[in-house]
Amino acid sequence: MKQMLKSPIHNNLLKSYISCKDHTVSHETFSIFIDEESELLITTPRPELAELAKYYESEDYISHSNTNKTFIDKVYQRVRSFTIKKKVKLINSFNSEEKIILDIGAGTGDFLLACKKNNWKITGIEPNENARAIANSKINKKDSNSKIFDKVEDVLNNTQSPNSKIFDVITMWHVLEHVPNLTEYVSQLKSLLKPNGTLIIAVPNFKSYDATYYEKFWAAYDVPRHLWHFSRKAITDLFRKEKMIVVEILPMKFDSYYVSLLSEKYKTGNSNFFKAFYIGFMSNYKARSTKEYSSLIYIIKNH
Repeated sequence: MKQMLKSPIHNNLLKSYISCKDHTVSHETFSIFIDEESELLITTPRPELAELAKYYESEDYISHSNTNKTFIDKVYQRVRSFTIKKKVKLINSFNSEEKIILDIGAGTGDFLLACKKNNWKITGIEPNENARAIANSKINKKDSNSKIFDKVEDVLNNTQSPNSKIFDVITMWHVLEHVPNLTEYVSQLKSLLKPNGTLIIAVPNFKSYDATYYEKFWAAYDVPRHLWHFSRKAITDLFRKEKMIVVEILPMKFDSYYVSLLSEKYKTGNSNFFKAFYIGFMSNYKARSTKEYSSLIYIIKNH
């Protein structure tokens, strides 16, 4: 296990915040600490890089499959279909002449396929071998020139120059919280993004009502796969270090319902649909004034 003693944003010493159980794979308990200045939460100690992969080895890790077995699976797949349309609408709203997009954490490739249908030139990154194989099989049927890579370095090596700024849009839908080398990764993102390009980061928000309500059972802590847990201030401070500015913050309103379903299951052993729906609804209702939705989308531009 690797111990994190200081924050990667402000180099501050960390303070204990909460302990959570891995309900998906190992059932081990992990501690979460806080950098109070940036309001960044950090899972520590966390598995070493070579050990992290085994914490994703579960059929319950739904983003790596197209499974449709349980009620929660069915809810996830329905919501995913709807949100993909919303995501494509969002990226289409940007003035991108060449329409070149990189999706990091592409999963099984459905978002990129939707982008392709909207005339985007697509590239993806997906570390999970099975999900990447599914994504490439889908995409190769539509475009033999497009590819899903294993990691950012592969994309950098595939460009004409290691410092090529080639993408109009880079998207990370619930991915940044998984990245071990946080500040280095942000630097790599900047090196791939055009000077007038747009970076879209979607992450859970631990300051939401559902997070406060479920506390250690909040499913979006998802330790140890989620190494970082972000607030608005943490995202702002992190990207400001690379001279990148948050220009807009949007809600992901469906996340409160899905996360509450999982959280109820972790807390009580049952999904408790009606209770979960109520907590999800209350989270969105309270966020109308606080703006602290269960998950947030950050629209980030180069300075």
